Amino acid sequence: MVELNFFEKCYEVAKRIPFGRVTSYGAIAKYLGAARSARMVGWAMNASHSNTDIPAHRVVNRKGLLTGKHHFEGVHLMQQLLESEGIFVVDNQIQNFQQVFWDPSEELKKH
Repeated sequence: MVELNFFEKCYEVAKRIPFGRVTSYGAIAKYLGAARSARMVGWAMNASHSNTDIPAHRVVNRKGLLTGKHHFEGVHLMQQLLESEGIFVVDNQIQNFQQVFWDPSEELKKH
């Protein structure tokens, strides 16, 4: 069996984020056993934009800020993608962050 690299593991988690939900870079890092690697998850999401199967727009910072928005084409694309899923964003901040937050450590219990 081929071992996935860290970026590929991040992508596998991101693909599991449900429509209309978001998670954070740190939550993905924690789930992958690399709790101090939130920045690397951000790099992975930035590198994923050529792959439309990876919903990188659903990954935000721990406070619900759209810190990765400048990596998307168009000035407001990340916000538009989130809003198309029913997520309310004002001034680059998800307004109902706690309600739409999806925690992979809870939702994807490791076997």
